[in-house]
Amino acid sequence: MAKSIKKEDSSIEQLVLDTKDLEILQLLQKNARITVKEISDQMHLSTTPIHERIKRMEASGVIKQYATLLDHTKVKKGLMVICYVSLKEHNKKAGVKFIETIHSLHEVIECYNISGEFDFMLKVVSEDMNAYYDFHVNKLSQIENMGHVQSVFVIGIIKQTHQLVFPVSGK
Repeated sequence: MAKSIKKEDSSIEQLVLDTKDLEILQLLQKNARITVKEISDQMHLSTTPIHERIKRMEASGVIKQYATLLDHTKVKKGLMVICYVSLKEHNKKAGVKFIETIHSLHEVIECYNISGEFDFMLKVVSEDMNAYYDFHVNKLSQIENMGHVQSVFVIGIIKQTHQLVFPVSGK
């Protein structure tokens, strides 16, 4: 269904990344607050080419944004739930409407269009079971065209990262 809802523009020329670009990306993923000077010191390059490479990767969309990752349990969002969702109707209009609604729900922190038995997988955080119940009954289940929802409660996080790893020569 994702292909019918939103197609990637293949006419955009993809930026070719060299090993220096990948090394910069690795450093930025580890610490988004690292300065251009600190990167240049670690890579033994001057600041100007580092700055230009970062700006080029930002402009091309390789670097989408910089973020602060929070410990959800320390900000009163202690319950994490994975919701598998099926829609009743599978057409472009229904899919777009569902996606627009999901964007408005602050409890949903990630949403993936998936293959298989379900159409979407949502990552939902809430304060506790009562708050999730309220979200499920009064928001999620009320979405137009909602078919089936299966909730899976996360009891422990084994690995959680947003870092992509690239083979960088010489490392």
